[in-house]
Amino acid sequence: MNILDAVILGIVEGVTEFLPISSTGHMILVSHLLGLKQTTFEKTFEIAIQLGAILAVAFIYKEKLLKGLESWKKITVAFIPTGIIGLALHSYVEELFKPIVVSSALIFWGIVFILLEISLKEKEPSTSNPADISYLKAILIGIFQSLAMVPGTSRSGATIIGGMILGLDRICATEFSFLLAIPTMFAATGFEILKNFNSLSVENAGTLLVGFVTAFIFAFVSVKWLLNFIKTHTFIPFGIYRIIVGITFLKLIS
Repeated sequence: MNILDAVILGIVEGVTEFLPISSTGHMILVSHLLGLKQTTFEKTFEIAIQLGAILAVAFIYKEKLLKGLESWKKITVAFIPTGIIGLALHSYVEELFKPIVVSSALIFWGIVFILLEISLKEKEPSTSNPADISYLKAILIGIFQSLAMVPGTSRSGATIIGGMILGLDRICATEFSFLLAIPTMFAATGFEILKNFNSLSVENAGTLLVGFVTAFIFAFVSVKWLLNFIKTHTFIPFGIYRIIVGITFLKLIS
């Protein structure tokens, strides 16, 4: 992996991490197109630069995080199912990191997004503030998030879909998804880095730093853009995008 590869993957991670289109799926597909081998370092790199994206969200929501004790309680409760299921199934999920699985998941959840938006068109959301989410709903959203262990599903997409089904409006579901990403991704990233710490060295530190900074910058822009976009738009365009990308890559790898 060279510096240009690190920049490209950093951009892909930053742009897609918080959009409901699967950052992991895009990273796998883009790595495939770049001809990068899934070495231990590349896997660690792809996980480590997620910290850059997480810090972008933490920076944007720093005031809410510092003052929102009630929101933190709901975030903690929502994280529990993901933590338990993640630890239990982690070794099995690694076998699913393949382009065919990613493409299929992109298409399936793209269809779900479109059908969900159509079905909820006439329904009035019951919750518009993350702090007002009930503990039961927080647990259920955490279970939805666990579905994203299948690459191509999208962590943010799964939590947003779960939130909207449970009565959260688009902005509330999206913001809760962003906030829930902080403990979830810190835990997942920290676990992977510790597990593969030996793959990191002084020689590849520069490559890692470039990817980290790039992911931070593009995640910051992506989150800001999405929050403005959903004020006047539905998630249907993301569903259509997922289907197009999934079909395209199925054709490329067939």
